[in-house]
Amino acid sequence: MKRKPVATARIFAEWRTDPAYLAAYDALDEEFSLAESLIRARSEAALTQDQLAKRMGTTQAAIARLESGKSLPSTRTLQRFAAATGTRLRIAFAPIASSSASKRRARAKRQKEGASPTGS
Repeated sequence: MKRKPVATARIFAEWRTDPAYLAAYDALDEEFSLAESLIRARSEAALTQDQLAKRMGTTQAAIARLESGKSLPSTRTLQRFAAATGTRLRIAFAPIASSSASKRRARAKRQKEGASPTGS
């Protein structure tokens, strides 16, 4: 049986009309931002997950978990990640956005400023 490809952009646009989806999506903003930053740093260093893992003395699976956004790494892990990618770790505090709309605008601005974090 042949499967019909799904237009993810169309589906995402449909989901974004659902207030419950938007609230859940916005609640994960910090995790998405961290995952995006990790993927971008690795991509800009032109490293595969396996190459980065070897530089950090860990496994490719551990790098995949970091980049999935499903776990929150320690500061020490982030420092090792930065050293392995030739970057500098910066941790900053920012005011809490006053609304979900401002979070979406900030996310859209970040996406517009940079290429896809996966480099595709």
